[in-house]
Amino acid sequence: MNLNNSAFYILRLLAVKGVGSVKVNTILERARSYQTNIGELFLNLKVMEELLSSQQLEELNFGTSLIKEIWDKLQENDTKLLVINEDEYPRRLHSLLGKKAPPILFVLGNHHILNEPSVGFCGSREASDKGLQAAYECAEQLSERGLNIVSGYAKGVDITTHLAALQTKGMTTLVLPEGIFHFRIKKELENYWDWNKIAVVSEFPPRLSWSVRNAMQRNATICALSQAMILIESKSTGGSIAAGKTSLKMQIPLFAADYAGSPDTAEGNRELVSLGAKPLGRSRKTCKANIGRVLNAIGYENNEINAIETMKFPQLSLF
Repeated sequence: MNLNNSAFYILRLLAVKGVGSVKVNTILERARSYQTNIGELFLNLKVMEELLSSQQLEELNFGTSLIKEIWDKLQENDTKLLVINEDEYPRRLHSLLGKKAPPILFVLGNHHILNEPSVGFCGSREASDKGLQAAYECAEQLSERGLNIVSGYAKGVDITTHLAALQTKGMTTLVLPEGIFHFRIKKELENYWDWNKIAVVSEFPPRLSWSVRNAMQRNATICALSQAMILIESKSTGGSIAAGKTSLKMQIPLFAADYAGSPDTAEGNRELVSLGAKPLGRSRKTCKANIGRVLNAIGYENNEINAIETMKFPQLSLF
C-alpha cells in the first residue's frame, strides 16, 4: 500500500476500538506538524506509542488484512474517499465541526454536490400528511432554484425531501446513519434515480450497522453540510429536535414549520421557535411555503421573491 494514501490508514485507525474522529484528526495534525503523511507516521513507533495505547497498537497491526479486504471492495464499488485534509472534502464540515469532523467520508455518486449551496431537512419518521406536504413543497421550491437538498434517507420527512429534489431533476445528498456497504436504493426513489444528481454519504466504517448513536452523529453532519436547516415536524424528544438544537448551536439558520392548531406531533417545533428558530409559514404573495425567508437567510442571489414584501407582510401558518 502506498504510504501517501491517507484514506487506507484512516480506515485502519477507525477499525480500532476507542478510536474516533477526534483521535484520527489528532493523528493527522501530528503528521502535518512533522511535515509528513499519516503512512510515514505509522512507521514512527515512538510517536504512535504517544497517540495510542499498547492494546490499540496491537489491534491496529492485527487488523490489516481485514482492512485490505474492505479497501478492495470500496474500489470495486467505485466509492469515493474524501479525506479531511484534501481539497475535495466539504469545506463546511471542516470549519464547523473542527476536530469532531469526520476524518473521512465514503461517497457514492457525484461528490462535487457536497460543496454546492445546500439546505438541510429534518423531521419525524412518522410525520403527519400535513408535515409531508410541507416537506415536499419546501424541498421542491428550493430544488427548482438549484439548491442541494440534504437529509438523512430515513422514511417520512427525509425520503419525501429526497423525492421532491429528484422529481424536479435537482440535486440531493443522502447522509447515512450506517456504513456505506449497507446502502440500497429505496423503492420510493428508484424511478427517479440519477447518480449525477445524487451524493450518498457515510462517515462510518463501511461495515458498521445502524445505531441510535450513529443517527445522532449523522444529524450533526447534515447540519454542517447545510447553509440553513428546515425542521418540518418534531416531537419534544428524539433525533429531529436534537438536530434542530444542533443547528442552533452551530448558528446555522433554522426554520421550523408553523402549523395552525399546533398538533402534538409538532411540539418540538414550538420549543425550537422559543429557542431561536424562525417560524416557517406560507407566503401571502405566493400562497406556498415561504422559502423566501430561507433564501434570504443564506444569501441566495437569484431570489426572485421580493425580500421587502417578505418582511413587510405577516406570513400565514403552513397548514
